[in-house]
Amino acid sequence: MNEGVDVRDDIPVYNISEEPVLRPVARSITRTDLVADSIRAAILSGRIRPGETLVERRLAEQLGVSKTPVREALIGLASTGLVVISPNRGVSVRVLDAADLRKAQELRLLLEPWAVASSTRAGRAGTLADARGALGEAGELLSGEDPTALSLANRRFHRALYSGCDNELVSAQLDNLQDLTALGTVSVLWRRWPTWREEHAEHEEILAAVASGNAALAERLTRAHVKRTVTHLARSQDKD
Repeated sequence: MNEGVDVRDDIPVYNISEEPVLRPVARSITRTDLVADSIRAAILSGRIRPGETLVERRLAEQLGVSKTPVREALIGLASTGLVVISPNRGVSVRVLDAADLRKAQELRLLLEPWAVASSTRAGRAGTLADARGALGEAGELLSGEDPTALSLANRRFHRALYSGCDNELVSAQLDNLQDLTALGTVSVLWRRWPTWREEHAEHEEILAAVASGNAALAERLTRAHVKRTVTHLARSQDKD
């Protein structure tokens, strides 16, 4: 018997030192991904409103696809909390309250400050350019006439800063919170506290810290930024 190989008549067992049988494949954009992006954009822009029922057949007709990628896209959106699947009502857009948004923000508070600091230390090319671009877009929307567009620009700003961290699991968790954060900011937070100008000023301070390479300051400012939102929401629940 050859050393390192367990040979049986019916089942060959390969030596672990051999070349891998399968090679990783590059991820491609699928039709399901495109359908999910389209539905997500409609929800976050307000074209599909919280509580509205999503009918697979109708969505498939509007998007010009079969029901299969629509069903798969809705399952994916349910995993991020943007839609809810229930036996009685089918699929509907999530209706967020202050408690739901607080929980999402508390998770951000645990992860995002560290991720921004890690990304600052990494100093990856493109981080500052992407963040500055998003911040510039947000600055043009401070009139508050289009709060959804402003919220999405803010989310792109945050993602530009944390996505350079050296932990794809943390980035994925924060990405999943992006949908709920954007939806909840417009439908819950800014309706009670129109704080977008103060948030923009805080974003400028965070970006300046990142640009200077001061990871500790960037982490501290990001933590204070997210914590203010958590405090607002907690106080709201206490009053309710």
